[in-house]
Amino acid sequence: MPNEEKNTILLTQLVLMFQTAALQHMGKLKNPFTDQIERDLSQAQISIDMLEMLHSKMKGNLSPDEERIYSEVLRDLRLNYVDEATKAPPAPPESAPPGPLVPPGGTESAERK
Repeated sequence: MPNEEKNTILLTQLVLMFQTAALQHMGKLKNPFTDQIERDLSQAQISIDMLEMLHSKMKGNLSPDEERIYSEVLRDLRLNYVDEATKAPPAPPESAPPGPLVPPGGTESAERK
């Protein structure tokens, strides 16, 4: 594989990695490690900011296809971020009902053992 083609693939993977991270932090995708939807807009903004910084540093060095991909990803992330930022914050998760109280030094009933 020629070096230029390899670099294009690697750049695309890097952009998609930051895109996925931002979408996970916006609560648009499940976190693959926790299998939960998590929302942390400050972390989403950091991923978007990093992509914007890289894009500005690479200005003039991207092929037309790379520029198109990069611009589309940034546009979509910005729109999704605005959408999430204007929503009400999610309600805190409901806590589990308390379990049976066991006095200090006490034991649980035989059914639970």
